[in-house]
Amino acid sequence: NIMKVRESGMPEEGLWQGFFDPRRTLHLLDLDSSVNEAVDLGCGYGTFTIPAAQLALQIHAFDIEPDMIETTRRKAQAQGITNIRYHRRDFVLQGTGLLADSVDYVMLFNILHAENPRNLLRETHRILRPAGKVGIMHWNYDPETPRGPPMRIRPRPEQCRKWAEQEGFIMIKPFVDLPPYHYGMVGQKGEAIK
Repeated sequence: NIMKVRESGMPEEGLWQGFFDPRRTLHLLDLDSSVNEAVDLGCGYGTFTIPAAQLALQIHAFDIEPDMIETTRRKAQAQGITNIRYHRRDFVLQGTGLLADSVDYVMLFNILHAENPRNLLRETHRILRPAGKVGIMHWNYDPETPRGPPMRIRPRPEQCRKWAEQEGFIMIKPFVDLPPYHYGMVGQKGEAIK
């Protein structure tokens, strides 16, 4: 019973790369060389995994699609990057399998339109060390973006913030504009609200 993140339909890779400035995005969302261990939930083509691996000591790349894991692995090998661990896993349904309080940073990039966004945030909160950070990025809530999930399932920034706060995150950067088509935010692990 594998649940793909609904309607993510990855576009052709060349097109996809043009939508992002990964290094700038990571910088603005506080993923820097102070991060020892980071997690990319839904690594896709490795668009953010690879530049993150050039900053952090260890990256965990998760994807449900074996071809996405393979693509990222090939790219990393071509660039001599050896600090990525690959996890082919339905993390939406099964979680990450990582230890509680074990990582410094989790990337939730273009993933919170999944069926259970709060489950992803809850799992993120669980695996982060105290004061660890989550970086959230998503497509602007705007039908004019060239890609992105259908508007009816696309979360607005305030919706993402609310979900994150409900799962115990303190929003230290509540809104970051990531032109041309994205927004982001950074939350820090606080106490989970029981």
